[in-house]
Amino acid sequence: MPEKHLFEYAIIRVMPRVEREEFLNVGVILYCPAQGFLQTVYALPEERLRALFGDINLPELHERLQAFERICAGRATGGTIGQLPIAARFRWLTATRSTVVQTSAVHPGLCTDAAATLARLHAQLVL
Repeated sequence: MPEKHLFEYAIIRVMPRVEREEFLNVGVILYCPAQGFLQTVYALPEERLRALFGDINLPELHERLQAFERICAGRATGGTIGQLPIAARFRWLTATRSTVVQTSAVHPGLCTDAAATLARLHAQLVL
């Protein structure tokens, strides 16, 4: 039986009008320390976003989500936060904030393959 590893994940949400608390799930971020894994995957359904939120700035939204990817990758392209240890990057990305791109509460689980688990969660919670 394959060894199971603890992982944590959060759902990435677009919430253009924070005061209304209306959001659309667009991605997932997953951290598995035993596998040295920190990655995010997202999809922006542009027609749906425009239908729900009207004049949303899609290029800006793409840039914010690409920043999540750069920080997860942990290289100089991720800026100062991208240089932090992997656990600190995950905690920074999932910290509570009041902006257009937010994350849900962090949830734990067990997995044997973090990448496959990320793909499964993305399909279940976003697509």
